[in-house]
Amino acid sequence: MDTELWPPVTYEERAWAPSSTAMMSRTQQRRHRGPYRAAVPAPIAGAEVLGLDTETLARADDASVAISRFDESFGSQLTPFSAILLRSESVASSQIENLTSSAKAIALAELDGGRANAAVIVSNTRAMQAAIRMADNLDAAAIIETHRVLLESSTPEQVGGWRDQQVWIGGRAFGPHQAVFVPPHHERVPSAMDDLMSFLGRDDLPVLAHAAIGHAQFETIHPFPDGNGRTGRAILHALLRAKGLTRSVNVPISAGLLADIGAYFAALGSYREGDPNPIVGLVADASFLAIENGTVLVRELRRLRDDWGHRVSARADSVVWAIADMLLRQPVIDSVVVRRDTGVAPVNARRAIERLVDGGVLSEITGNRRDRRWAAAEVLEELDAFAARAGRRRFG
Repeated sequence: MDTELWPPVTYEERAWAPSSTAMMSRTQQRRHRGPYRAAVPAPIAGAEVLGLDTETLARADDASVAISRFDESFGSQLTPFSAILLRSESVASSQIENLTSSAKAIALAELDGGRANAAVIVSNTRAMQAAIRMADNLDAAAIIETHRVLLESSTPEQVGGWRDQQVWIGGRAFGPHQAVFVPPHHERVPSAMDDLMSFLGRDDLPVLAHAAIGHAQFETIHPFPDGNGRTGRAILHALLRAKGLTRSVNVPISAGLLADIGAYFAALGSYREGDPNPIVGLVADASFLAIENGTVLVRELRRLRDDWGHRVSARADSVVWAIADMLLRQPVIDSVVVRRDTGVAPVNARRAIERLVDGGVLSEITGNRRDRRWAAAEVLEELDAFAARAGRRRFG
């Protein structure tokens, strides 16, 4: 295949002066002196996608059919699980960036902000929710807003617009000279993002290939100081929703990419060299893995919910069952959350929680008389199992 059928990244020299040499050895000063090469992404707004071979197109088409079938076959039945699938996707997307946390820690962070990685993963979930809400108006402002939701609580100084500094991937903190990849100089970012927005607005391309290529171009531009990977994967989901491939749920594609993170980064490298086949094929393959993993998660959560119906004694219209449904999307609760989501009086909320404790659905995790919290341990176990399956390498 002629890789020139898709425009490759070119490079330009840029001047570099380290901000300080006080903490650098003479060797590092020598290595990080003088001009460096920064990427210049080719415009793709009107590019013809001729570089995709028939096998890649077939894989992408099969994956699109599978995604639509997953979305349509469950339909409204998946609505109770849509939040937990989105949460699982954000966990997987964060794990690609080496941000990991247990399902219990994440659930606690959803209540009060938590600490460290768990709080960051919660912010990633909210960023994905923001991107999907804005899917029908996916413009520069929507992407900047998605990034704001992602990082405002941890690094607010980095949000609000495109980056105004050079960034690089890999290498050393001293400068870009030894980096694995140097995205475009910040002066080029606004025009590169305008071009990408025009590309994303097209309606003449196969949806999955369109989304994968748009994601790869976004990661090549790297328009923010940090959070580009998580923001870019959120945009991928927004594009699938905007183009109508998903309607009810989000296929946890990042969970599929976790099966071989090395291949994911290699595919981005191939894209920059002018070959979009690896990234399109990998997103297609990741979709199949994600559907398999997501189906197992939903099946096990349904099994749990049915089992609770046998273990807990309550009227059909009892608030107990509303709380049970809530646990499938929020497996750690307190009385404030229960009252907010169900609208019941405190005494009724407490009685309903006690019913679920008696049935072995909930267990208290605080041991305090005040600020008590309860966890659905079985749901947390299923979420941790989902994460473990996602991170397990597949071969063959």
